[in-house]
Amino acid sequence: MANPLAQAEFVLSANALAQLPKDSLAEVAFAGRSNAGKSTALNVLCNQNSLARTSKTPGRTQHLVYFRITENRYLVDLPGYGYAKVPIAVRDHWQAFITRYFQIREPLVGLVLVMDVRHPLRDYDLQMLDYAFKRNISVHCLLTKADKLGRSEQARTLALVKNELAGRASAQLFSGSAKLGLDEARAVVTGWLMADPIEGSERG
Repeated sequence: MANPLAQAEFVLSANALAQLPKDSLAEVAFAGRSNAGKSTALNVLCNQNSLARTSKTPGRTQHLVYFRITENRYLVDLPGYGYAKVPIAVRDHWQAFITRYFQIREPLVGLVLVMDVRHPLRDYDLQMLDYAFKRNISVHCLLTKADKLGRSEQARTLALVKNELAGRASAQLFSGSAKLGLDEARAVVTGWLMADPIEGSERG
């Protein structure tokens, strides 16, 4: 089966709401701590090696980075959060920008929340979940680096996270290096992006 996300191409990086695409019908945002593997997840899901920037220095993404999948439909790479060495003024700008993005961005149909399976549901993750829940935006959590744990620990952590989410968001195990959970994650993201915009606005 073809991977629609493989068509992803960089369009723009935005540092203000006025710079966001005016033609967007649907967009799925990716958020996560700077060391959670967000860029790797984006690259693997899109079957591209360097679509999203990866770095040994966390926190390099300092804008909302837009990738076009098809006409009017986008993936959005949000700045990695929780990295202490980012200047306070920059961090404050990100905070205000992302808050407004979640509050008013109508084409936003889904959030993929990337969390290291060994450190899930930290304060910043909970904040991102709260943003999405307030707008009734669908959320799917990727518990990345799952290959670092044994199967029993994977299962235990996934069960704990799902219990904490209480049905308000979905979650799965994921590993970019081990190619674990790719089909499931791609299906969720593609389903959100390709849904009819009218149907998307009635999601519950």
